[in-house]
Amino acid sequence: MSANLAALGYLVAAVCFILALRGLSHPRTARPGNVIGMAGMALAILVTLATLPQPSVLAYGLIIIGIALGGTIGYLVAERIQMTAMPQLVAAFHSLVGLAAVFVAAAALLSPADFHILRPDGAIKTASLLEMGLGTIVGAITFTGSVIAWGKLQARFPRHIEERIPEPVLAVFRLFMRSAPILLPGRHLINAALAAAILVLLAVFMASESGWVFTLMTLLAFALGVLLIIPIGGADMPVVISMLNSYSGWAAAGIGFTLNNPMLIITGALVGSSGAILSYIMCRAMNRSFISVILGGFGESAAAAAEEGEKSVKQGSPEDAAFLMENAQKVIVVPGYGMAVAQAQHAVRELFDTLTKKGVEVKFAIHPVAGRMPGHMNVLLAEANIPYDVVFELEDINNEFQTADVAYVIGANDITNPAAKEDPGSPIYGMPVLDVEKAKAVIFVKRSLAPGYAGIDNPLFYRDNTMMVFGDAKKVTEEIVRSLDP
Repeated sequence: MSANLAALGYLVAAVCFILALRGLSHPRTARPGNVIGMAGMALAILVTLATLPQPSVLAYGLIIIGIALGGTIGYLVAERIQMTAMPQLVAAFHSLVGLAAVFVAAAALLSPADFHILRPDGAIKTASLLEMGLGTIVGAITFTGSVIAWGKLQARFPRHIEERIPEPVLAVFRLFMRSAPILLPGRHLINAALAAAILVLLAVFMASESGWVFTLMTLLAFALGVLLIIPIGGADMPVVISMLNSYSGWAAAGIGFTLNNPMLIITGALVGSSGAILSYIMCRAMNRSFISVILGGFGESAAAAAEEGEKSVKQGSPEDAAFLMENAQKVIVVPGYGMAVAQAQHAVRELFDTLTKKGVEVKFAIHPVAGRMPGHMNVLLAEANIPYDVVFELEDINNEFQTADVAYVIGANDITNPAAKEDPGSPIYGMPVLDVEKAKAVIFVKRSLAPGYAGIDNPLFYRDNTMMVFGDAKKVTEEIVRSLDP
């Protein structure tokens, strides 16, 4: 394939990626946007294969085997993964992109002639050394940071895997697989020293092309990835996910420069910039600065907040909840991670249909950081075919709670916590939350009074207009639907 034809193919693929991102901005266009993105990726792969210099049967065979293995694994994972585990899956995918960047840079250092990055005197081009170094640093940080994020989201291994891991090793894993932040003494100084050492090693690597320097630089970047993420609490995980998404994009761009592949550079830049913008949006939604998230420590005062004395709650049954909803004119449903864990989205759709048939106005309120990754609740509701025109973001529906007869909260803990508005000493003070307490009645479905992912108690549980219904969100919602049916 000629260079001009390849450039045209890459241009079409890049346009497809841009259209895909635009399509993913709204649930109605998300599915066709995804299809356009897949078509762009297929075109990019075909163009890349067609432009291989002097390809051999062995080269094509290895590529086909790699595509077949990766495609099969990806298909099986996509088929079996639960929606509740989607954030972990995203973090795992980010880690693979980062590790790929490290491997490509290492391959370029070991065999620079094959990457066409040699000067006439036989030395590696200075610009290529910089690209390799930066790509490796970002990729290594992305890899270990994503692995730690996966651990914090996963919380524990499946039982059949835990049984095969020696207890001392398992204890180390459990230390990192906690949503609570791990606050090392002097962590900011340690991270700053590591970052400075990595930059010094990058300069030495560019001057010497030393493999040992490259290895040490990579190991320090791996360590920095771990230390950057472990002090970040679970409540900041949505921001961490989008931040690592951005990192993986820049790592892919670094691979593109090393491979001299414009498609990878464009794709990496799109992912990197969109991830950075999403991180900014998430931070605004939580009233947090990006720097404060990276520095970690969110939830340091959580334990103190949760250790208050016994308080009484008004407990009800699904039948009580059904009575309140049936006699309401307007119900606002607030889905949270509890709905995802219980896989209650289809039961919620039945509730929506039943109430609508009875003449009750039903709307859904979505907080930007509901769940454990951006858009988590929107995807779940779309999966259950909830109409898009009854799903509203925080800023569009918050004023309507004061006119609602019932707010039905399904495991949405931190994003409904009035302490964010009323308690200056709360770790989440200043974070925009849904004003569910302004509804005439609040029905809160939870398994227990345990604090949310931020690790702090929710005063909403103890309000006079709140009725707690304890149990699995799916079973409770199904029982409410049965009680509503004539």
